Amino acid sequence: MNSFTIYPSQDYTTGEYFLKREIEGFYHSDYSSGGQWRVQGTIENIICTLKNDITPYPNDVLIKASQQLEQILLTDLPQITNFTKNNSLTVCVVPRAKVNYSPNQLLFKNTVSRVVNQLSSYINGTSYIIRHTDTKTTHRERGGYGGNGKMPYPNITKDTCQISFEIKGKDVLLVDDLYTKTINIDEDAIQALLDKGANSVMLYVVGKTISKY
Repeated sequence: MNSFTIYPSQDYTTGEYFLKREIEGFYHSDYSSGGQWRVQGTIENIICTLKNDITPYPNDVLIKASQQLEQILLTDLPQITNFTKNNSLTVCVVPRAKVNYSPNQLLFKNTVSRVVNQLSSYINGTSYIIRHTDTKTTHRERGGYGGNGKMPYPNITKDTCQISFEIKGKDVLLVDDLYTKTINIDEDAIQALLDKGANSVMLYVVGKTISKY
């Protein structure tokens, strides 16, 4: 597992901030664009398989990817509590872009929930952020398949999601499958949690896109 710093980020067309402070982040491994998603067992393949929104995968493939993610999380998440010395982290998950998905498109969130329930140092808050309005599917928008909704803008999380009042006063570990600098989905979700009263927020992602900048 690796660590990185997420810096304040701004929408320079409006002057508004996605994120107003530095945040500590963790990631399992780098994520490469290109054909790596076709190679079974790679981070790219696990993430793309669990999204399950381009080529539908059979159940046995989905189950295997979920089990691989589970092992990654069982290895990484205890390291975070050991590193931070915080034994009471509430785990939230960045919701997918749309309101309605089939159960076999929600395996990432469900796997995170299953793992958190096995770890005594974590509180399960995976249902604390719920999407109520569609947004663009950013990883598909380049090909013209982003669907309904808007691309990321400051406060999109608060505008399109319901955030539980249970978040108030909690130290949160926000989990996502993939972090890509300049997209600002994670930054905006972090700021939304802070604005809703979270005591602190850290980010954990399975893959971190190799930055060109």
